[in-house]
Amino acid sequence: MQPSEISGLQYMVPSNPSPYSAPAFDLSRFSNPLHNLYIPPQLHEIISPHSSCINSNSTSDEADEQQLCVINERKQRRMISNRESARRSRMRKQRHLDELWSQVVWLRNENHQLIDKLNHVSESHDKVVQENAQLKEEASQLRQLFSDMQLSSPYSTLRDLEHALADD
Repeated sequence: MQPSEISGLQYMVPSNPSPYSAPAFDLSRFSNPLHNLYIPPQLHEIISPHSSCINSNSTSDEADEQQLCVINERKQRRMISNRESARRSRMRKQRHLDELWSQVVWLRNENHQLIDKLNHVSESHDKVVQENAQLKEEASQLRQLFSDMQLSSPYSTLRDLEHALADD
């Protein structure tokens, strides 16, 4: 069936239509884009320089063949364009993936450095807390010793010394 024959095709509805049947569809109301096709002579060489499909003096059958050939060439160009677009899309996706992996590596390094700093600060904190506890214990022992010495001493000089230390 030629493309020009398709435009007059109709779908007929049976006499007792079921609820599942399709309505009549008249294709004749649509214009056939193949009959209105015009390609400037400059594009003939661009489309296919070796193509013998496009010929200005042809018969009706040859015109249909030319139109089919033009459609096939358009499909071919569209397919090539789609492949190129898909290739570019894959390349963009790969670049994005590479950038993300680079960022992952950088963030992991940064994370390791921060963990190392945190461990160092935590160790220093633990040492300071331990040293502080020891100093508090020593201060408590010295106060107790001083208090014991003061109570047991008959001399008032220790009391005077204690007052002098408290004032400072």
